[in-house]
Amino acid sequence: MKKTPLYERHLSLGAKMIDFGGWLMPVQYTNVIEEHHATRTRAGLFDICHMGEIEVKGPQALALLQRVVSRNLEKQAVGQMKLCVLTNEQGGILDDLTVYRLENDHYMLVTNAASKDKDLQWLETRKKAEGFSGVEISDRTDELGKLDIQGPQAQAILQSLTEADLNALKYYNCLNTIVAGIPALVSRSGYTGEDGFEIYAAGERIGVAWDRLLAAGAGAGLKPVGLGARDTLRLEAGMMLYGHEMDESVSPLEVTYGWVVDLEKDFIGRDALSGQKKTGVSRKLVGFEMVDRGIARQGYKVLKYGREIGEVTSGTLAPTLNKAVGLAFVPVIYTEPETEIDILIRERPVRAKIVRLPFYNRKDKAVFYNVFI
Repeated sequence: MKKTPLYERHLSLGAKMIDFGGWLMPVQYTNVIEEHHATRTRAGLFDICHMGEIEVKGPQALALLQRVVSRNLEKQAVGQMKLCVLTNEQGGILDDLTVYRLENDHYMLVTNAASKDKDLQWLETRKKAEGFSGVEISDRTDELGKLDIQGPQAQAILQSLTEADLNALKYYNCLNTIVAGIPALVSRSGYTGEDGFEIYAAGERIGVAWDRLLAAGAGAGLKPVGLGARDTLRLEAGMMLYGHEMDESVSPLEVTYGWVVDLEKDFIGRDALSGQKKTGVSRKLVGFEMVDRGIARQGYKVLKYGREIGEVTSGTLAPTLNKAVGLAFVPVIYTEPETEIDILIRERPVRAKIVRLPFYNRKDKAVFYNVFI
């Protein structure tokens, strides 16, 4: 299995390591709930070096990207990042990724770890098949390191280590700056439902940034956070995970990615998605909350009137809400909030109900603060 540049640091912090997409990654340092609450109330620092970075540059870079992603990137400004999906000919999701426009003809795609090689091969195949000779595609995953810092104290902590004005950095934008004395690309977004930042720097120096951030944030309650809390945080925020809510058999119109599909432009999979748009999809991804005691897990069956109607894609006990929640595919007729369903847990149907997503919104955080601070 692959190791990130921070592997030895994780061991020194007592992290429990697991296999994640072929990478040895920390699942927790202390415990999932403590790391989850630290991110919600103060700040969490995540090793995201396992995710892929693919550079696409040249005079036909935009033309190639327009063909392979469903979102229209024509008006994307330099310094902007956009959430996109790669789609196959059937409209299935090859990957969900973030596209950074670094310069006029220079883009960086940030992919899921397990999908990076597949994405890279897809780009190369489409480049060759469609004659995009004016494009250079390169895999920079092994050269770059990536850290995420998330939570209400994230900006203050990061600001202490950079001269860039983070107040001026808008959501889903990026800039080049110096972090902890290291040249870095910093962007603002988040997979946790909190405000936060991504930091990209040379892999051989990313450990210095990790150390300096942990030191700078110690007084503010910054904690290293593993994949366990990253999963509970993203699920509370109603965010999807490739391999759970998405794969090549899933359409963006069946999940929460319909807004990144522009049927007015020509892209691979458009005809299939256009057909789905006209006829309507038969199933949709929904959020649900357990009514009776029990925790749903991926693969558990969803029942209605004792009959199987769908399957859970993700489920957990949400630490912020102190409720068991999850995501599942169900027929469209059962997607209205408050619709009662059952989840089959250990061969026993347990009551649940459909609810609106996201489960957690930081705008409503005052309730959470009153409970935990």
